[in-house]
Amino acid sequence: MKKVCLSLLLSCLFTAPLLAIKYPQIAEHKGVDMTVRKVVIPAAGYGTRFLPITKAIPKEMLPLLNEPALQTIVDECNDSGLHNINFIMNKDKPEIRKFFTSDFTFRSRVQKSGKGSLIEGIESLISHCQFTYIKQPEMLGLGHAIMMAQPYIENEAFGVVLPDMVVFDTQPCMKPLVEAAQKHEATVIAVMEVPMEEISSYGSIKIGEHISDNLMEITDIIEKPKQEEAFSNLAILGRYVFTPAIFDAIEATAPHTTGEIQLTDAIALLARQGHKVLAYKVTGNVFDLGRPQGWLAANIFLGLQSKEFGGAVRELLKEMV
Repeated sequence: MKKVCLSLLLSCLFTAPLLAIKYPQIAEHKGVDMTVRKVVIPAAGYGTRFLPITKAIPKEMLPLLNEPALQTIVDECNDSGLHNINFIMNKDKPEIRKFFTSDFTFRSRVQKSGKGSLIEGIESLISHCQFTYIKQPEMLGLGHAIMMAQPYIENEAFGVVLPDMVVFDTQPCMKPLVEAAQKHEATVIAVMEVPMEEISSYGSIKIGEHISDNLMEITDIIEKPKQEEAFSNLAILGRYVFTPAIFDAIEATAPHTTGEIQLTDAIALLARQGHKVLAYKVTGNVFDLGRPQGWLAANIFLGLQSKEFGGAVRELLKEMV
């Protein structure tokens, strides 16, 4: 019995410091400005699922009806009060910078042709938002991409929006996340219900206390679990509001065997250490634009909702099905 106790004691003495080094206690930053104005949009991926078209066109610029998907994402941010837009980029996507830059000659030509109304949306975004383009030299995971924005965030709460996921609802998806983060001074991430047989494609959250019908505490997260290992069928969908503590958590997170640093691992570290991490359950229509079938489904959905195209799309689908 004494030998067993001594063995356990020695194990604790030698193992605890190693755990402390690997997972240091992440402290909350003091004096954080919780007025969320800035958002980070990772857009450095190569879009290999959409080859060959992404050889010449960034995946984020593929159309949702008659506007690029990235304009829809920036609209959501702008309508949620996030006017400082920080794109994480690679050097091969000049089209994004060009699209979000005012062009007097182009604007004048379109207006003279009588079609100025068609560019009112993008011109409004350009006038209301500030755009920053941040280079990510290597594709080392979402956590690494977010770290690229650290010098631009300072000691402020900020949003992260993944352009692969688009949400159509009665209000912009980021707005309730921003409101919850400010009210509770917490990290807030968006989640959605998915069938359990699909949870292995997402991060699954472990639920703590329910704050309201749509808002709950997160105590742990597991990334892409087997169905029997999932905490719940509530899956992370790519919308976040963070405090600067996330940067310390990312730095403390060990890279995977692929060398990538996963953002989900950093969020899980915060939750396990008792930081206030909340989940907001989204109930709108969610589409994964990172897959061709998801992009196609989003276009069909928008086509059916469109006052201009809805009738024709509906008739066309009847003929084709």
